[in-house]
Amino acid sequence: MPIVIDRNLPAYSVLSAERIFVMDSARAVSQDIRPIEIAILNLMPTKKETETQFMRLLSNSPLQVNITLIHTESYRSKNTEAVYLERFYRPFEQIKDRKFDGMIVTGAPIEELDYASVAYWEELTKLFDFTKRNVTSTIFICWGAMAALYHFYRIPKHALPQKLFGVFTHRKYPYNSPDPLMRGISDEFCMCHSRHSAIRTADITRNDALKILADSRRAGASVICSHDHSQVFVLGHMEYDRETLLREYERDLAKGLCIGKPFGYFSKNGQIKMNWTSTANLFYNNWLNFVYQTTPYRI
Repeated sequence: MPIVIDRNLPAYSVLSAERIFVMDSARAVSQDIRPIEIAILNLMPTKKETETQFMRLLSNSPLQVNITLIHTESYRSKNTEAVYLERFYRPFEQIKDRKFDGMIVTGAPIEELDYASVAYWEELTKLFDFTKRNVTSTIFICWGAMAALYHFYRIPKHALPQKLFGVFTHRKYPYNSPDPLMRGISDEFCMCHSRHSAIRTADITRNDALKILADSRRAGASVICSHDHSQVFVLGHMEYDRETLLREYERDLAKGLCIGKPFGYFSKNGQIKMNWTSTANLFYNNWLNFVYQTTPYRI
């Protein structure tokens, strides 16, 4: 089944060229099935790139997925044209009375700020509270995961001595029974990370409301969820494209930052090893199936 997005979004032509089944709303209304409603709160400055990455993963399912893109009103991205946001995105005020099967809250490159210093923190916490009432399951990514863990559970983030940057091996957490979100995923798998902060495993394990689904010797606890799966926290980036880490590396170098090559990203001959996509597709397919089966037919 297809993913339903506006035909004029850049992602439409990109995904169509990749032979991914996308359709616009005019065609979607003729489909006699209950579509799954997914909202994406995109906090990244690279909005077009980020939205395409998540739409690619959400399209790999037999379900028809309707996408609603959300932006913050208290802070407007300087890297995305206002006309683009007005055309394709919705502010929180326009969706606050809706209900969704699922929501994705992306990361944001603001880890070094205290949460209270973030320009849109008050608005973001309102949206976080909205997910508890109006969304079956929400995936929080990277900084979004750290912010949500702090807001809901008062779990702090801790600055790292140097940027955690690269592709790291993870393992499914051995102390939990098989989890529906991890179904079909190998005992060991790879995931990208690009962050300056971390969540300490001890803070998660001492909280009875949370469980760890996957961890890494280098990256720590990386996939965490509430017991009912209404909240999922992913500290890494399964959604990254082949060259996303390369672009970040080149961008940091251009800024004169002290940055090493992304760990585990290049092969010995200098080629990019893209070894995380199968896990990404399985994980998001599992998540879509979970929320579709959990949400009532009349959402």
